[in-house]
Amino acid sequence: MARSDVQLMLDVKAGDEESFDLLLHKYRSPLVNFLGRMVHDRATAEDLAQEVFLRVYRARKQYTPSAKFTTWIFRIATNLALNSLRDSRHQRMEVSIDAPVKDDENSLPRELPAREMRVDERMIEQNRVEFIRRAVLTLPEKQRAAVLLHKYEEMDYAEIAKVLECSESALKSMLFRAYESLRMQLAPLVSASQAAAQSAGKGRLA
Repeated sequence: MARSDVQLMLDVKAGDEESFDLLLHKYRSPLVNFLGRMVHDRATAEDLAQEVFLRVYRARKQYTPSAKFTTWIFRIATNLALNSLRDSRHQRMEVSIDAPVKDDENSLPRELPAREMRVDERMIEQNRVEFIRRAVLTLPEKQRAAVLLHKYEEMDYAEIAKVLECSESALKSMLFRAYESLRMQLAPLVSASQAAAQSAGKGRLA
């Protein structure tokens, strides 16, 4: 029977290095993706993820399963991301949010549908993903974390509230403001999609 994350961490606490490797293998990619969406830089996300696991390992002797393991590890990751963003705030103010993302080793992977697309479809999809990415980046940092945990990590309100160390009512208010902001920013994208769908429909009727 597969051991739970909590049991793996308890085994790490007892000195089992292999259990730590299993946790690292399971959570490394989700953490790098989450941190990448938070800080919008692949290299920084990799460094922060490494720091997360370093802190988890250092805290192994004091670990007590008072919350889900995912809640604990994402709380560490979120706090590190927020601290990183605050530390680099002045630098980020000097760089336009509209600056194009470089297609190099530091770029975050594009989230494209699995099916094969034509070149024009792929370009449209990449533009849509980048439009959404930029909209999320304009959110205040805690709102951004809440949205990413809710939409990408699919955490429930109670778990996100524990990660962000706030009440559920405060979290719901935060998410409401964040989604309202995103709805307004993404309105042109929705309108464009509706227009494209209508145009495609007319073409089929012709």
